Amino acid sequence: MKGRKKQKQPAYSFDSYEFKAYHWCINNGIYISPFCKENFMSWYVDIQINGKVNRSPKCYDSRELWEVIFNYYKYYYEKYANKIHTR
Repeated sequence: MKGRKKQKQPAYSFDSYEFKAYHWCINNGIYISPFCKENFMSWYVDIQINGKVNRSPKCYDSRELWEVIFNYYKYYYEKYANKIHTR
């Protein structure tokens, strides 16, 4: 479309602990992803565990989205890492 500016997502640099939490969650069936509410300006966070998807009640803007997602990864990693045997 002419005249329409493309909006880029802000870059998020995760640290090694966040990457470890992300990797553990993916390997154990916990998937966390953004879900667009409107025009790529507002986002929900979808969390899928054992095939069941839950959506965050709050919307986030693109500036805070990835920090929130990685905070969820850390939360689930810290909650379940000692209870679930890794595959």
